[in-house]
Amino acid sequence: MGTERKKILEGVRRVIVKIGSGVLTGTEGLDRDIIQQLVDEMAELIRRGYHIVIVTSGAIASGKHRMGISGKLKSMPEKQACAAIGQSRVMRVYSNAFGRHDLYVAQILLTMDDLTDRKRFINVKNTLSTLMEWNVIPIINENDTVAVDEIKFGDNDHLAAMVANISEADLVISMTNTEGLYDRNPKAPGARKARLIGLVREITDEIETMATAETDPTGMGGMRSKILAARKVTACGIPYIIARGKKKGILGEILFGKDVGTLFIPMAECLSSREYWIAFTLRSRGKLFIDDGARKAILENGKSLLPSGIERVEGEFAVGDPVLVIGSDGKAVAKGLVNYNAQELHKIQGLKSSKIEQVLGYKHYDEAIHRDNMAVQKAQKARG
Repeated sequence: MGTERKKILEGVRRVIVKIGSGVLTGTEGLDRDIIQQLVDEMAELIRRGYHIVIVTSGAIASGKHRMGISGKLKSMPEKQACAAIGQSRVMRVYSNAFGRHDLYVAQILLTMDDLTDRKRFINVKNTLSTLMEWNVIPIINENDTVAVDEIKFGDNDHLAAMVANISEADLVISMTNTEGLYDRNPKAPGARKARLIGLVREITDEIETMATAETDPTGMGGMRSKILAARKVTACGIPYIIARGKKKGILGEILFGKDVGTLFIPMAECLSSREYWIAFTLRSRGKLFIDDGARKAILENGKSLLPSGIERVEGEFAVGDPVLVIGSDGKAVAKGLVNYNAQELHKIQGLKSSKIEQVLGYKHYDEAIHRDNMAVQKAQKARG
């Protein structure tokens, strides 16, 4: 496996390092020794020509420690307040740690709204690009002080997957408190010892069932969250690695191709950056259920979705909103941006495009969803 790993990682230069709360925090709040250890390793990689982008957790945990709160936070305002208290402390620790290497850091706080709006998405992308040109290390976290459920990423695994697309990363490393993905929960009782899976070529249903949603007391995501992030990252052609963040020298070992952690190989047929944005960043506003002819046209012939192929419309959505396209088997075929709103599609579903103007009194487009605004569900086949 070592030779294959080295081949996959040999061209890597831009790396997302996602560091979870289970790695960053200890009984005394932020674990400054671990942070300095990881920063020293990242600084060495930067000297070797790598570009590093950090997606960090730890703000809420740090804020809780600062306020002497030991139990779970009871409300969203409490979480937001702890994030506000802890975020500056997290950045100060990173800034001081990188300062020992004469490196500068920059803070970027994001919500889903920043990425679902295409103009703001591009602005974030341009900012990240400029920071890396200046050899400044971007440190990204969710803006927990303002985020509510409607605009939250959910956890930093999902955020890291979004940042991988924005920054056009070559690799995502998820630093966690386990060695990687095991074939069963290593903490669960049972006679059979859990086995570490070093390489995942395809994220199957079996792989997903191996992952537990159980979380560290200081974090939000579990192993299942990391598997879902790996699916998103590998879909745009980027390898993804889960590894133990507190292991000394871990980043160097990964990038030099050693068999540590779990490596998820990128898919052979990848989504473009725009397709990825549609597929994984935008939240669906409705569903279009299509017939087998339309399904074949989309999946096999690379065609747009016409009103004639729509059998049922579900949800309330406006022109330009993202909707899921569902086949007769109930599985998602694609996600795309609609040319007509829900009420209009109700009226023209099943009709040929030549009949649209007759029914609506106007016709803006022949297609319900144009192919250029569609992200098609691709098979989870790894590069071979």
